[in-house]
Amino acid sequence: MPHVVIALGSNIDKEHNLPQAVALLRQMGDVTAVAPIYESAPVGLLEQPNFWNTAVLLQTTLTPTQLKQEVIGVIETTLKRVRQADPNAPRTIDADIILYGDFVGAYDGGDGRTRLLPDPDLLKFPHVAIPVANLLPDARHPVTGERLSDLAARLLTEIEEKMGVRPLWKHDDIIMGDHHAA
Repeated sequence: MPHVVIALGSNIDKEHNLPQAVALLRQMGDVTAVAPIYESAPVGLLEQPNFWNTAVLLQTTLTPTQLKQEVIGVIETTLKRVRQADPNAPRTIDADIILYGDFVGAYDGGDGRTRLLPDPDLLKFPHVAIPVANLLPDARHPVTGERLSDLAARLLTEIEEKMGVRPLWKHDDIIMGDHHAA
């Protein structure tokens, strides 16, 4: 059974929606670890509230397509996710499969969009890479071979140097469940 990492983010009623998403994942699957909460500034559409981000590690026998449709789709519907024309618009919950074991390839998200694994955002955004690396620091990216902790540190440094500010902040004061600290 592959270890799967799902990234979660929210900036609408995030104090309710992010813990609720984790609780729903626990009800629907075998969650083995939850990363700490990180707050991040929005990407793209900047005039909106900051996001709370985390990641969960779970084991499942579901395929990526089944996981997206039968678990993530249910969570997004339950938490009233509304997809807008702008993919960077505010949202109650955003849930994406980031890693599916060592699988590299595409899958059908069930909404007419093909998605890639590992998710390309893992190589682009600290708000994705850091929670994932918190769960699996010594694991290697299935394509680049880079240790996830090194990848997260590199992205954080690159963004800090480019923007001149730290792009995310860890919230040690918020307990989401079983944290697996790196």
